[in-house]
Amino acid sequence: MSQSVKTVLFTVSGPDRPGITSNLMAIVHSSGSKLIDMGQAVTHGLLSLSFVVEMENGENVIKELLFQADQMGLKLTHQEINNKTNQALGEKFVLSCVSGKKITASFVGEIAKCLSDQNINIHRIDNMNSMDFKALEVLTTMPEGVVSDEVKKELLKISNLHKIDIALLKDNVFRRSKRLIVFDMDSTLIQTEVIDEMAERAGVGNEVKAITEQAMNGEMNFDESLKTRVSKLNGLSTDEMYSILENLPLTPGVEEFVRTVKGLGYKLALISGGFNFFAQALKDKLGLDYAFANDLEIDANNKLTGKLKGTIVNPEQKSMILKIIAQQENISLDQVVAIGDGANDLPMLSTAGLGIAFHAKDIVRQQAQNHMSHGPMTTILYFLGIPESTH
Repeated sequence: MSQSVKTVLFTVSGPDRPGITSNLMAIVHSSGSKLIDMGQAVTHGLLSLSFVVEMENGENVIKELLFQADQMGLKLTHQEINNKTNQALGEKFVLSCVSGKKITASFVGEIAKCLSDQNINIHRIDNMNSMDFKALEVLTTMPEGVVSDEVKKELLKISNLHKIDIALLKDNVFRRSKRLIVFDMDSTLIQTEVIDEMAERAGVGNEVKAITEQAMNGEMNFDESLKTRVSKLNGLSTDEMYSILENLPLTPGVEEFVRTVKGLGYKLALISGGFNFFAQALKDKLGLDYAFANDLEIDANNKLTGKLKGTIVNPEQKSMILKIIAQQENISLDQVVAIGDGANDLPMLSTAGLGIAFHAKDIVRQQAQNHMSHGPMTTILYFLGIPESTH
């Protein structure tokens, strides 16, 4: 590079309006200078624009840029920089933060300190909700050697303290190109555990609830716990099951979430360790593409026998079914989202490109890739990079 060529960083600030960037770039272009980097953001109507230029006869270019900025009511500063400055090495991540109310200065400060303590640099912060200050995306680079799981543990503490959902997501081509979403049913799509509702009708509610809690926390073998619970439902009529079905409470945000992603062409599946009787009904109600769950044996008098039919949809089966659906739809696992709340969902969550523990048990939140514990299901739309205008 010639000695007369300088690399200069320009920073422009002031009220935003159309034409600013085009006017300044016209000067750079007409001078024969080379634009080598730039970034722009607008915060509360105020522009922050930076660009780096390699130039000869720099004084004339700088004067023209200063004059043009002044004519537009903007402040322009400049400084010569060393073009050999190394870019940060490491993998790019996006920290997605969504609050049910407001993002606070305290929260942002703690997030920034957490990243700084791990030597993770913040490149950009964007407000993702123009109507309100409740969703941020923080673009970062994670240096080589930093363990993302350790970072997530610290972020989980901050999330729980401020009741703001956080996801640390790889900023790659797959983040905004998900094509299949797989849901658990109980305590995910619906706000209850169906088997507990059935047990109440059968008069064994407390016994079954205790076993369910142990199973969801990973304290019991799933297959055995399911068989034991189902055995206690012997004699329950299908009329009672229809009554439960009519009153199943959907999780807040589910219908809007499903409507949004279906409109964008996502395939949707329900994979549950619960029962097909309810899973198929939810599939039809929400317009899902697939539903898989366990089959209950029913006798000629339309009563449960206390037994299951066929292969149990256990944790390993849930993961396998996810893979089969992805293969059937010709979708990469990196393009799959899995959402669940229990320990039996962990294999499925880890198989998907993006696994989200949804209002989950502690053991699941600690082991899952990401968690969402404070907002409605529509919060996940921000994690997927789906624009606010489509919500």
